[in-house]
Amino acid sequence: MERSLKNVLVVSFGFLLLFTAYGGLQSLQSSLYSEEGLGVMALSTLYGGVLLSSMFLPPLLIKKFGCKRTIVISMCCYVAFSLGNFYASWYTLIPTSILLGLGAAPLWSAQCTYLTIMGNTQAKKVGKVGRDVVNQYFGIFFLIFQSSGVWGNLISSLVFGQTPTQGSGVLAVLLIAAFLEPIKDVQQESEGEKKLPFWSTLLSTLRLLRDKRLCLVGLLPLYSGFEQAFLTGDYTRSYVTCALGIPFVGYVMICFSATNSLCSVLYGRLSQHTGRIALYALGAVTHLSCIIALLLWKPHPHQLAVFFVFSGLWGVADAVWQTQNNVLYGILFEKNKEAAFANYRLWEALGFVIAFGYSTFLCVNIKLYILLGVLSLTMVAYGAVEYLEAKNLARPAASEQTKPAEGAEAETAM
Repeated sequence: MERSLKNVLVVSFGFLLLFTAYGGLQSLQSSLYSEEGLGVMALSTLYGGVLLSSMFLPPLLIKKFGCKRTIVISMCCYVAFSLGNFYASWYTLIPTSILLGLGAAPLWSAQCTYLTIMGNTQAKKVGKVGRDVVNQYFGIFFLIFQSSGVWGNLISSLVFGQTPTQGSGVLAVLLIAAFLEPIKDVQQESEGEKKLPFWSTLLSTLRLLRDKRLCLVGLLPLYSGFEQAFLTGDYTRSYVTCALGIPFVGYVMICFSATNSLCSVLYGRLSQHTGRIALYALGAVTHLSCIIALLLWKPHPHQLAVFFVFSGLWGVADAVWQTQNNVLYGILFEKNKEAAFANYRLWEALGFVIAFGYSTFLCVNIKLYILLGVLSLTMVAYGAVEYLEAKNLARPAASEQTKPAEGAEAETAM
């Protein structure tokens, strides 16, 4: 097995172990710790920590410690959250929720940066296009990672009402620490990158917002946060629980995770033949169809299969956002990968926070119309980014074509 693929598998199985533990805990927070709203408050502080860390920490930690050690340090924050759940109280859950939130953005930014560098490095070795190999690596990662939703929700369904015991988070840390190879950004080394001052690195995430492409493409992870929050919060509560009861929630989410997992690896292979625009169109049309259908549908217990069809189709579309968004950010902001992926997590966390914020006082139809509006704006912004990129690529080609003509004119004049 080639070394790069081995490292991709190590990262993937590390995240599988970590999020099988964490996913089960997250889905049971509001149910297990409902007294005085402790579970809801824990989730709120968690996402507040994600927003804060996204703005400042990822570039700083990745530059200082490298991708591997950043992943290990951040995973320890998740393990601390699991330990806090063993002795759940305001004094344990709230501090560990904040700690997990601070570790989440560096964890995902380091993972995305690692896979992007690994894919581009491997592509140069074998003479392939970088984005194609990166796409395949993200497809493999999300194939394995999204299956954590299957195991986590299966555990939640079987032990609902009981405190789940966690040990797989520790195994994840040990796996990454022992078997993942450190990696350096060859491009930055070849360019002789100068060491930036502390404050410059700390603020690099916010400074990148001056790039108008980032402001446009930022709507993609924002929508990703909205749509994931709708599925996990509103679809499960307003459709599945109301018609079928709580025991079916885990199984419906298993269907979502399974289709998401399989489609992720499929898109990683298809992208080199279809291009990313076709996949984004597939994701947008699928979610658009689901939103319109949910607005018209009156759920009934006898329509059991329909509940799984919706969650399965939602997974088909979500796999597009998860795989293609990460690859797109790596391509557009190749020289500022750490700051770009930190912005990705910032916008996605913002989507979660806004969606969870209005979840309690808006009816489900209004939420679907909001989702429809955000999706429409997102696709318009994405189209603008593709247009700008096409223009940027056309300019060098046009200048290359004019050079011989100018040379010919000079020879004629002589």
